[in-house]
Amino acid sequence: MKTNASYFFQSFLILLLATGFFLGLKKFLPNKIFSEKAGSTKNVLIDSMLLDAFDAEPDLAGKIMTKDDSIARQPIVFEESNGVKFPEEKFENYKGNQYLIPFFEQLYQLETTKKAKVRIAYFGDSMTDGDMIVQDFRTYFQEKFGGQGVGFVSITSESAGSRSSVSHEFSGNWKTQSYLNIKYPLRSFGVNGHVFFANDTAHAAWVKYKAGRSRFNTQLHNPTLFYGSAKNKKGQLTYMIGNDTIRKTLMPNRVLNTLSLSKTPLKQLKVNFTKADSIPIYGFNFDDGVGVHVDNFSQRGNSGIPISKFDVATMKAFQEQLNYNLIVLHYGTNVLNYGTKDYNWYDRSMTKTINRLRECFPGVAILVVSTADKSTKYDLEMKTDSAVVPLTLSQKRYALKTKSSYVNLFTLMGGDGSMVKWTEEEPVLANKDYTHFNFRGAKKIAKIIYDQIDEGYQEYKVLRKNKKVAPPKKKSLIDTIFSETETPETHE
Repeated sequence: MKTNASYFFQSFLILLLATGFFLGLKKFLPNKIFSEKAGSTKNVLIDSMLLDAFDAEPDLAGKIMTKDDSIARQPIVFEESNGVKFPEEKFENYKGNQYLIPFFEQLYQLETTKKAKVRIAYFGDSMTDGDMIVQDFRTYFQEKFGGQGVGFVSITSESAGSRSSVSHEFSGNWKTQSYLNIKYPLRSFGVNGHVFFANDTAHAAWVKYKAGRSRFNTQLHNPTLFYGSAKNKKGQLTYMIGNDTIRKTLMPNRVLNTLSLSKTPLKQLKVNFTKADSIPIYGFNFDDGVGVHVDNFSQRGNSGIPISKFDVATMKAFQEQLNYNLIVLHYGTNVLNYGTKDYNWYDRSMTKTINRLRECFPGVAILVVSTADKSTKYDLEMKTDSAVVPLTLSQKRYALKTKSSYVNLFTLMGGDGSMVKWTEEEPVLANKDYTHFNFRGAKKIAKIIYDQIDEGYQEYKVLRKNKKVAPPKKKSLIDTIFSETETPETHE
């Protein structure tokens, strides 16, 4: 009995000493200890090129960006493009609608002639996982300008189970390579940042799509396979339309090849691939060929930097087939939490990324969407992460430097402390990880982004009235790209 009492007393004494030690040390600890992780964190991953870019910059911890003060003092004066010149802007409120003129003109041609087509490539991270944000962004455009179909869909996807705009299933024997973690793939990545191989010779690899339920996605319009070149000429695919079994042979002769499977819309489609090993497969496109179409190229953990590894010849081949008018870059979630407020390293990396996109897609307008608000726990209270604002400034800098348009999503969703409100107030618009939006919040974010684009488009039409504007030429070059060495004073 005495032994038990002695053990109890020793344990109590140790606990008391530990508590006193912690309380004495607490005042020396940093305010920010851990991020809030009440919800699932499996969607927050890191790509290898982001780590390389960050590690290449020495002694970043604790630094603060210093370039923005000088940039902010300079008015941003635009050069006339296609007969139109938007009013000058300040860095603080920069939107850069001037650089969307080729896109606006194509929208105008579509709206007035009903014959033009518009296509948007929307690149993002886990924020757009499962077609979140993008599906509503797509709907807003199709409501106004027409168009049906979900656009380009990969062969496999980690978010297929959560996507409602199209039902997507696939066999487990596909070999997948992603630009997120492989710098040198067996064959060039597709526009979706992936390449797939049906290398299982014992079992057929298959993929199945079923149309969604939303108003503009109730059918699979003009299903078309995209695949690359290979020496293998024996690859076949088999699928059924009604009671008819159809077999087609793949002809992988060019850098990029397409194969139309049906001229009539389908409700669902299952395709089996046989003897197709070594042939790079990219995905299927579904659209009705009119109006606006938006492709969602989301990838969990992506910083945007891996896009700089796109093969120019392959992307130009995709552009010949898909003819994009606008590229949206929506990143930031995976760039926070590096113990630094200096994002010059990210600025430089994304400048190279956008310059590569200019090579791959000549004449295509580019829109940079900033990181949204993200909350972190400071002294037991959820607040805007201290890295959010510095990151948005970095994103604005490389948008301006590369003559890209810019949406400050952090400001438009409410600014400082907004993620706490979106997460805790009714109606709930974000998840308990204080990072990702729920379906209701994603729809609101899509509207925010769409509204800024539409406001710019309406202003463009007013400016256009008094100008003689020629229809945009296919693949016409956009304004000369800013080099990284330009000073803020040369921004005109």
